[in-house]
Amino acid sequence: MYFKQFLHDDLGCSSYFVASRASREAVVVDPAYDIRPYLELAEERGYQIRLVIDTHLHADHLSGNRKLAAATGAELCLHESADVVFPFRQLRDGEEIHLGTLLLRIAHTPGHRPESISIELINPPRSPEPSMVLSGDTLFVGDVGRPDFGGAEGARQQHQSVQRLLGLHDYVEVFPAHFEGFCGKGMCGRPSTTIGFERRFNPVLQLSETDFLQMASEVPARPLNMTAILDTNRGAADYAWVRASHEHDAEVQRIGVQEMPSWMVAHDPMIVDVREPSEYAAARIPGAVSIPQADLATRLDEIPRDRELLIVCASGMRSLRAAQFLHAVGYERVTNLDGGTNGWLASQPSVPASA
Repeated sequence: MYFKQFLHDDLGCSSYFVASRASREAVVVDPAYDIRPYLELAEERGYQIRLVIDTHLHADHLSGNRKLAAATGAELCLHESADVVFPFRQLRDGEEIHLGTLLLRIAHTPGHRPESISIELINPPRSPEPSMVLSGDTLFVGDVGRPDFGGAEGARQQHQSVQRLLGLHDYVEVFPAHFEGFCGKGMCGRPSTTIGFERRFNPVLQLSETDFLQMASEVPARPLNMTAILDTNRGAADYAWVRASHEHDAEVQRIGVQEMPSWMVAHDPMIVDVREPSEYAAARIPGAVSIPQADLATRLDEIPRDRELLIVCASGMRSLRAAQFLHAVGYERVTNLDGGTNGWLASQPSVPASA
């Protein structure tokens, strides 16, 4: 077996190149949008990429699956339940794929997404049992994948899928599709782990099913431009330009909460609140318009280019990335509110209770 992990630090994602040294056949799992590293590795090592597999439809970055399949003639593979509008080879639970002397066993592990799979890697000349598992966004190092992309049953399915992976031997190495980012809250940053280590030390796996389901309801905000990214990965739209705009950490103007009143008078901005709708409904700066960061790229027509913009979130971190994105796509009069809505609320004089 030849095995290589690619770490994509810009988004905290991992992809994998697995090949049979005997047959020179290779599979790429969860390819990034920039497919050059896989093509260069295949050429350098003399491998032929036969399969391209995504463990699920990614919501935080663009997949290179179709580009890589087109460039190499490889089969593009997803779980049979994947909701996409392009042709693909349908993978089924328990299916075994032969790659030279290697064996890839597909495990349907829904929860994070309905079509999520994990891939057990078996090298029969060494052992009849799996030695590695590509766990997608089901099991992370120190965490599990957020289940809210999986629909109403996502959390319960995620618990069942994680338990299924824990049925593997302790020595099985775990290689997830993320080592940091929006798809889990507690990832420790390591790129791999083992089933045994996670069984013993992953705090989420120590929870009862009831506590797991409760924890699973406390999910982070959806990723920046998730709607556009997911539509593109499904083949329902083409927002490929979003990727390039995410690469620019532009310097944008920033103001603090104390400066806000005078700055507002001087600039009369449109206030764009990029928090989740539930956060916006609970409390907001007067006059702010709700455009969640997940929907930003698909709602640009609601944001004027000829007016000052003040971008706000809870504390100023999400809004900074959103402001940088807007600047990258041509909005020149963009300002971020450091301290965010929470800071603004804290600065307001308390209202005395009525008699």
